[in-house]
Parts: sequence; C-alpha cells; structure tokens
Amino acid sequence: MTGFAYGIDSGKAEAIPIREAVDAKARLVWVHLETNDAVAQRWLRDSAHLADYVIDALTAAETRPRCEAVGEGAFLNLRGRSSQPLDGSDMLASVRIWAVKGRVYSVTRRPLLAVDTVRKEVEGGTIADPGDLITAFATAITNDLDPDVAGLGDELDSCEEQLDEHRVFQLRRTVSRVRVAAIGYRRFLSPQRAALEKLAALPGDWLGDDDRLHLSAAADRAARMAEELESIRERAALVHETLTDMRAEQIDNRALVISIVAMVFLPLTFITGLYGMNVKNLPYAEEPWAFDAILGTCALIAAGIVIYFVQKHWFRR
Repeated sequence: MTGFAYGIDSGKAEAIPIREAVDAKARLVWVHLETNDAVAQRWLRDSAHLADYVIDALTAAETRPRCEAVGEGAFLNLRGRSSQPLDGSDMLASVRIWAVKGRVYSVTRRPLLAVDTVRKEVEGGTIADPGDLITAFATAITNDLDPDVAGLGDELDSCEEQLDEHRVFQLRRTVSRVRVAAIGYRRFLSPQRAALEKLAALPGDWLGDDDRLHLSAAADRAARMAEELESIRERAALVHETLTDMRAEQIDNRALVISIVAMVFLPLTFITGLYGMNVKNLPYAEEPWAFDAILGTCALIAAGIVIYFVQKHWFRR
C-alpha cells in the first residue's frame, strides 16, 4: 500500500507512518493512499474503522465529481489533471476525500498533479484544519486546469486564423483533438462545480467561513471553465464544418477538372479509336496527308471544347 500521512498541529506538519496515523494526537491528520486495492480497503476498514459505505465511495472504480454529507463528515470526489496520459473518454484523474473534524482521508488511483501542490502547502504550514485541506485541493485542481483550458482556446484561435484549403487535413486533426479534450473536460467540470457549491453550503464547524468563500471561488472558476469549454466545443464544431465544406469544395473542383479533361478527350478518343481499327476501306486511310488531317481535326475539336467551357465560366472557382 503506497501513500503518506501527516500530523498537523499549530501550523506545523510532521510526516508520520500510515500505520500510526489513526492513533496520532495531532489537531489534523491527513492520510493519503495512492491505490484502491484490497490492502487499502482492509486498512480503511480495520485500522481507520471507516464505515463500509465510506470505504466503497473512497475505493470505487468509476466516479464522477460529487459531494455527500454523511453524519458529521462529508465525502467529496474531485477530478483533476494527471501526470500520466489517460484514456480519451476519461481524461481527468480522481481524488476521493472523506473529511471529519480532525481527520481527512484521501484516495487516488492514478497520479494527480494537485496532490503534490497540496502536500507542499501542508509542509509549508498553511493548512490547519480539514476545511483548509479540502480548499487547497479544490484550488490546486482549478489552478492546474485553468491554463490547460485556456490553451485549448488558444489552439482553436490559431486554427481559425490559419483556415486554408491547403491545410485542411492538418487543421482537422487539431480541431478534432481540441474538441475531444473540451468534451472530456466539460464532462467532469460541470458536476465538479455543483459538488464544490454543495460542500460550501454544508453545515458543520469543521468548515470555516474563509473555507466556504474559497470553495465558492473554486466553484465559480469551475463554472467559468465549463462555460468556456462549451464555447470551445461549439466553435470547434463550426470550424470542423467549415473545414469539411472546404474539403468538399476541393473535391468538387478536382472532379470538375477531371470532367473537363474527360470531355476534351472523349471525342478525340473516338476519332483515334475509329482510325485505329484494323479494317480495310477506312476513309482517306491511303492518303499521305491523312495523319496530319486527323491531328488537325483533333486539335480543332479540343480547342473548340476548351473555348466553350471558358465562355461558360466552367474554369472559374
């Protein structure tokens, strides 16, 4: 079982072994487990003495951001960026948190970038109670996600500025990637905002007024990012449609050129095929000027067809 634990008292944090965390006398004890396997579940049940429904919530395989008040504590699930590449349908790693007065248990299945940020704050002495710790998690996750969401918008802006029929394939790949990322992020940011708002409104003396304000601010930022992601998704759809139209126009133009070339050579092919037959009595076949006459006739026919197409503006794009 991997993870770490801290005992926090009077603004000072001390690293302690996980097996000693339950009996620690510090004002706040934070235990973070980096797995949800059977060993972690057994420790949460037999050593931490958590209820089965809390253990199930902390170690669930699939989770969405949510907040639930249970007795004197609260369960919170948040999603943030991971240091490992994740599946396109599940782009954010989760952290599950169970908090009561004096105790916070958190569990992650995949590396969460926000954990290192929160750990540094704990070691720096800025965390004093469970509210501060949860607020640190919410703030770290939103701070980490904000530049990534802004980067998606910048990529889309660049694609819109570079719209060109000669870069259709490259731009379509970029737009599709941005759209998939925006959909994946928005899938979790909208319920995450609701979870933070619910937590900020929960009764309990383990959440201070400043903690509730910080949680509300994190919820506002999550809402703003969700709205920006929705805008990115809609813009990406419009850009993708534009690129699809440009690609269709390219195909139409190329098909037009092929059709014109075919129309020019169709009568020429008929004439040359006719005089290429291995039969006797072809008109003028024995005349010395026959070959030049056929070439001249083909040239006149081709020129006439091209002039006709030019007059009909078929060569205009």
